[in-house]
Amino acid sequence: MADKGNDSKKTSRRKFLIKGGLGTVGVVAIGAYIFRNPIRRELLGFANSLEAPYTDNTDKPMMWFEVTKNNEILLHSPKMEMGQGTFTGIAQMAADELSVSMDQIKVVHAASSTGNVDSFATGGSTSISGLWEPLRELAAMLRVMLIKEAARKMKVGIDELSVENGIISAKGKSLTYALAAEGVENWEIPDVPALKDIKDYKFIGKPVPRVDLDAKVYGDPIFGMDAEMPGMLYGAVVRPSKIGSTFVSADILAADHMPGVVKIIVEDDFVGVVANSMMEAEHAKNAINVTWENYGDLDTAAIKNMMTVGNGNSTTIQKNGNAFGEDDDFEILEFRSPIGAHAQIEPNGVVASVDGDSATIKISTQVVSITRKEVAKRLGLDTEKVNIVPTYLGGGFGRRLHTPHAVQAAVMSKAVGKPVKYFFSRKEEFQHDMFRPPTHHIIKGKLNSEGFLDTLEHEFVSGDVATDSALIPNFLTNFLGADVGAIRGGFIQYTAIPNFRAVYWHVVLPFATSWWRSLGLLANTFAMESFIDEMAIKAKKNAVEFRIGQIGEAPIDVRLKNVIKAAAKKANYHEEVINGRAMGFAASIDANTPCAQVVEVSIVDNEIVVHKVTVAMDPGLAVNPDQIRAQCEGCVIMGISAVLYEEMFVENGELIPTIYGPYQMALMKNAPKEIDVVLLQGKDTPGAVGEPPLGPIGAAIANAVRRLTGERLTELPLKLSKTV
Repeated sequence: MADKGNDSKKTSRRKFLIKGGLGTVGVVAIGAYIFRNPIRRELLGFANSLEAPYTDNTDKPMMWFEVTKNNEILLHSPKMEMGQGTFTGIAQMAADELSVSMDQIKVVHAASSTGNVDSFATGGSTSISGLWEPLRELAAMLRVMLIKEAARKMKVGIDELSVENGIISAKGKSLTYALAAEGVENWEIPDVPALKDIKDYKFIGKPVPRVDLDAKVYGDPIFGMDAEMPGMLYGAVVRPSKIGSTFVSADILAADHMPGVVKIIVEDDFVGVVANSMMEAEHAKNAINVTWENYGDLDTAAIKNMMTVGNGNSTTIQKNGNAFGEDDDFEILEFRSPIGAHAQIEPNGVVASVDGDSATIKISTQVVSITRKEVAKRLGLDTEKVNIVPTYLGGGFGRRLHTPHAVQAAVMSKAVGKPVKYFFSRKEEFQHDMFRPPTHHIIKGKLNSEGFLDTLEHEFVSGDVATDSALIPNFLTNFLGADVGAIRGGFIQYTAIPNFRAVYWHVVLPFATSWWRSLGLLANTFAMESFIDEMAIKAKKNAVEFRIGQIGEAPIDVRLKNVIKAAAKKANYHEEVINGRAMGFAASIDANTPCAQVVEVSIVDNEIVVHKVTVAMDPGLAVNPDQIRAQCEGCVIMGISAVLYEEMFVENGELIPTIYGPYQMALMKNAPKEIDVVLLQGKDTPGAVGEPPLGPIGAAIANAVRRLTGERLTELPLKLSKTV
């Protein structure tokens, strides 16, 4: 079905308000730079709790949906599926408003040629929450359009028609959606109709099986590594091993005459090889002698010295009261987290074909729009002439929020006149990751006479996370004074404390750091919730009661209290050591979703063993409760891996390790035997799910170890300093 009419339809008021609202934020951000800290703090607090709306096309159903001849609905999703279950959730939303069965909804990635392009990204835990309203509206609009066509063809009144499973019926007659749509060229796009009442939905709120399950179980070729094009060759790119390397020159003579080599491409910013096979491309790449300029032999100690509170530029991101400064009564603890890799199972890669004035790119990416623009700019093509065809992602976690290797593959394809497939080696993936930056925290606190905190101060340092990236340019940090990604989890959530302050220090690192699942949440919550626990012990108060006694009364505070109580109740939280096991508690708020966790640990052969994790989370309305539980389970295991095992080092100017194994990660045997998830609904719309459960896990484990051994662990990955 082609949408050939009504292109001049006016933008809806809802969409105008969304766009206008975001524009206002930009204007106010400039004002914040002028008026300095108070408005900056207000804006940073707003950004920290923002549930980002979907701001691209939401008024052309035919750009999103296709009615097939066998009466199925093809949904072209601008959001990528990388294991988080987005396709299933949006299929549920569309199926309910379209009055079709789940079997009739087929979800595919929207190629950029469809016009349905997300100008932001798939990330930030926004896929379901951002599409909650616009996708249901689009589906409802399509339903009305099909009913109108059926009424015309059946010669009955619209009010006489009913719809069930994509079949429109009236007076003993029936017509499928496919037949209703047949032959229609010019569609009249209606105003947004009234949406169905949530209680009338058949699929939303239910544990519907994943729509992509069969393809993954049976090993269908759906991932980037599986992508192929007829007649394709294979590419490889020479990459430096040292941090901060700049290309100077390349000796390609030996490689140019090696078996299978089609062409060596030398550009100002990279050297590429195109060959008949991947192995031949790799061998030729290794034979190229490249001269680099670099920073020299940096090491981990030098990076730690850089990443210390007091270095870089500081911004107070949150403040209440004035009782700060030096005081002998302050308890002070310091915390550190290391460089972290994404370590996703599928390395980055792409298949590119450049043919005259057009290009087709098959790629695992979280940023279709940015990738398309970068390829078009490099090749001098019109953006519309570059078709990005997204594939399923074999793990994303923020690693694919910038995919410039698409440009390199496109340049190589243009040079040889054939499609080129190019993938990172595992070593390249580790050394040229966009890493989670290391952090350092100094936290101070003082108790009052009632055993609660009178003053709390959190100073922390981080490299770039969200800003200075392909998504958010560096000037935003200059306006706001802080990286909106690095400060996630850095805000103090116990706002009933009379005096509290959070100060962010920004340091520019000599290697690339960027988005990593949950951004700053993991490290910041580890530090803050570990300190809160230590103060509860000093106050001789139960960790749960200590927290609840210092939370405010705003709606988000009430939701936080509720998840804390729910987790404690479900886990039967206590602070005794029983049979060599102890419990730890922690809680956090991320993207307006509060989450609390209780872990049960023991020490076996001087190693920390996590036996059980209880999660209570309030994501608002649960579109698919099973999928949310799965996300909680995934976050818990990924968090255990990050806080107990994962760490990158710098040695002789190189980032290491460069392979699984030496880069230690949690194995199946390290996963808890039980993960118990409790879901609360503190609001009537879906909220963030994919990242909030990563917040509490590190502190919860450390707090359990504190009760078990008496040792306060302050550095990730958590390692016992003495034999237990």
